[in-house]
Amino acid sequence: MRKRLSGKEIKQLNKQIKQFGVALNKKDKVMLLDKIIIIDNEPTFFYHNEQIIPTLKQIMKNPCLPEVTIDMPAVKFIVGGADVMRPGITAIDEFNQGDLIVIVDETHQKSLAIGKAKFSSQEMQKMQKGKVVENLHWVGDEIWKINLK
Repeated sequence: MRKRLSGKEIKQLNKQIKQFGVALNKKDKVMLLDKIIIIDNEPTFFYHNEQIIPTLKQIMKNPCLPEVTIDMPAVKFIVGGADVMRPGITAIDEFNQGDLIVIVDETHQKSLAIGKAKFSSQEMQKMQKGKVVENLHWVGDEIWKINLK
């Protein structure tokens, strides 16, 4: 279902996305495609469990989330949709449990996925094993493949 947002809906959306450093104006073409917000033909945000989350394409334009860096052997699993396991992590920025984070590869520093931290960065640093980041959106998933141009 594709729906163009009204001025009032854009105003409400602006309140939700200002935390990501984005502000819309009346000239922006904003549509809702199922749970994905399309701004000027680009998938920019999506809803996951009622929470608004920036897409990878938005993060690549406007980095605004803390990062977790993974080693190269973990990349194929992450871009396949797997959650992040502690042994694959090589660096951790500061964040709290439940925060949105970007998963990047250690060699090229490319954004590979957006996830939700299952633990704070301090807790993660002390861990040796286990699932530490829930993968919500990754390169090659349905949201990534949307092309409206």
